Amino acid sequence: MAASIKSTTFLLIFAFMLISVLAGKFQNLGAAYEVLSDDEKRKKYDKCGEECLKEGDLGGGDPFSSFFGDFGFFGGGQRHGERETPKGGDVVMDLFVSLEEMYNGNFIEVVRKKRVPKPAKGTRQCNCRQEMVTQQIGAGRFTMTQQNVCDECPNVKLVTEERVLEVEIEPGMRDGQEYPFVAEGEPHIDGEPGDLKFRIIQQKHPRFERRGDDLFTNVTISLEEALNGFELYIPHLDNKKVKVVREKVTWPGAKIRKTGQGMPNYENNNMKGSLYITFDVEFPKVELSAEQKKAVSSVLGSKFENFHSKVYNGLQGY
Repeated sequence: MAASIKSTTFLLIFAFMLISVLAGKFQNLGAAYEVLSDDEKRKKYDKCGEECLKEGDLGGGDPFSSFFGDFGFFGGGQRHGERETPKGGDVVMDLFVSLEEMYNGNFIEVVRKKRVPKPAKGTRQCNCRQEMVTQQIGAGRFTMTQQNVCDECPNVKLVTEERVLEVEIEPGMRDGQEYPFVAEGEPHIDGEPGDLKFRIIQQKHPRFERRGDDLFTNVTISLEEALNGFELYIPHLDNKKVKVVREKVTWPGAKIRKTGQGMPNYENNNMKGSLYITFDVEFPKVELSAEQKKAVSSVLGSKFENFHSKVYNGLQGY
């Protein structure tokens, strides 16, 4: 008779626990079982619910909110929330492009060899995880254990495939900018592949230096051109010619700005930066004859009658 009463008591306790699971009241099974198996605590709960227990000796925890959150029940393994899908690693590759390509735009084909999962014979265990499993071991007796639980998945193998990817270099793209290909990175045998990202690296240019949307270049002119003026053409990145005209003296280091002749803006290709031109003056490398010196003095002497040489700190302010 005593054994029968004991078994009935445990069955009632377990039934109450099951009802609580469905009602979403318990979060911690150990605390819930402690409440149901202790006469004093059960009386408190029957009297005024969980508020009385919160004031008791349960360490300030609240056992009355769905205690089976991540537990498996009778081997069922119900999980609380969704597991994050595993993902392979991202791959970042440097792609070197010319300044002409970043000015005009271009399409570049890249051949990539990557490992790809393919079906294979048999099955395998995957998505392994630790779960709490409740099992009945006798009349009114139960045990909870943590077990390694795996899914049974089709077998796969990794094979190397060659793929051709097309990278679009858009006008105005910046050095270091990334161009992504989703799911073209490293594979994950139990999840999704990572991403492939091409990092655009601008190659050095023999004529132009880029700073943001502006371009900078230097032009060397002769002493005669510096004194008399000149007209010249600078080949641009799109093979068009930029006309430069000077009708006055140009000193070494003089700068001019050509608005709208810089790089296209990446967000708005209709807008362009400026082209800054710095002039260097080439002096004759041969000695002038006495007659030539006299001719130069006759032309320039009167221009420098009041000129005096001066010594100063040319690095001041740098």
